[in-house]
Amino acid sequence: MKIAIIGSGYVGLVTGTCFAELGNDVICVDNDKNKVKSLKEGEIPFYEPGLQELVTRNVKEGRLSFTDKIGEAVDFAEVIFIAVGTPSRPNGEADLSYVDNVAREIAEHMKSYKLVVEKSTVPVETGEKVMQTIKRYNKQNVPFDVASNPEFLREGSAIEDFLKPDRVVVGVQSDKAASILKKLYEPLNTNIIVTDIKSAEIIKHASNSFLATKISFINAVANICEFAGADIQKVSEGMGLDRRIGKQFLYAGIGYGGSCFPKDVDAFVTIAERKGYDFGLLKEVQRINKDQRKRFVKKIEDALWVPKGKTIAIWGLAFKPNTDDLREAPSIDIIGALLKEGATIKAYDPVAMRRMKAIFPEITYCKNPYEAAQDADAIVLLTEWNEFKQIDLKKVKNSVKYPLIVDGRNVYSIDDMEALGFHYISIGRREIKP
Repeated sequence: MKIAIIGSGYVGLVTGTCFAELGNDVICVDNDKNKVKSLKEGEIPFYEPGLQELVTRNVKEGRLSFTDKIGEAVDFAEVIFIAVGTPSRPNGEADLSYVDNVAREIAEHMKSYKLVVEKSTVPVETGEKVMQTIKRYNKQNVPFDVASNPEFLREGSAIEDFLKPDRVVVGVQSDKAASILKKLYEPLNTNIIVTDIKSAEIIKHASNSFLATKISFINAVANICEFAGADIQKVSEGMGLDRRIGKQFLYAGIGYGGSCFPKDVDAFVTIAERKGYDFGLLKEVQRINKDQRKRFVKKIEDALWVPKGKTIAIWGLAFKPNTDDLREAPSIDIIGALLKEGATIKAYDPVAMRRMKAIFPEITYCKNPYEAAQDADAIVLLTEWNEFKQIDLKKVKNSVKYPLIVDGRNVYSIDDMEALGFHYISIGRREIKP
């Protein structure tokens, strides 16, 4: 099948590459000529495990190509996926100007039937707007369909999520569109949920908002555990073994970040308000998430007494492991707060330091976690990379000024840290002092 992907950011590039891997002919479009040039030269603009190899192979085998010309892509493809950004506006609404522009350009270039598919995360009723826009600018009355096919890709495991999904959701208004999308996804041998476009659009926002709710819920419970002297990991385990609840996303920490959860929760709250419903539950989810970062900074401040003049090693900058994404990363708020207190920051992350340098050029970036920990007054762990889980803590203890670890991801065992003689502070568990 011939496919065009409009927008070669995270979702677009992963989606296009995986469709090519399934044997389709794919052309990815982006209006950033420098990005297109880099992609043609084999340079991937972000870190995602396994993506570089897939792009290289599919380009070499002639199934994947790149262009900055939408007209070229529209002429080429029968199925066109819109995968452009939908960033949050200051009022929480999604900015749909990029979607609108793409829909208009598709309409102006259409010469034969096209299936136009929303892949970007968009508010309910966007499909109707896309359809209206294409009708308005489709001067030659070329037949077309519009569909919704929300993505459920997790950064760090996006390729596996695409090729081995829990389900594929397609929202359609015609049997022809449903047939095309079923055939496209048939090789994945998974559940294909066919529904109307509005329901598909809501499924995406509802799914991410529910997962964000689980995270904020367990973080709130972790705070109660600290007050009561309980252990959040045991509480999470006891809850998660109930099949109605499940253990996923029941890990206490410093809150969610990234490009999806914050934006999608904001958008869903705004969507509800525009429809006349006050989604108070999600507003509290947002409040808890922001508060969790403030509470964590206070843990660090209380442990150091006076952060000013102290050296703090930061282990992990990305919002989660296996990505270099810093969008809404807790590290930005936490580092910013510590710098305001007069602390000196030494940071290490396996892949995200280049991006963080653009935000905090004044802090020191280290070659490895040991270099960051050298002569530090405290180590603050913000991202649960495997590298930190497997680190030689005895070596670390011998290199710091004071053996204090403030762990925002509950990576280490309480018993192990106590045996090693660390001052160890985590989330929802008892504090250990040497």
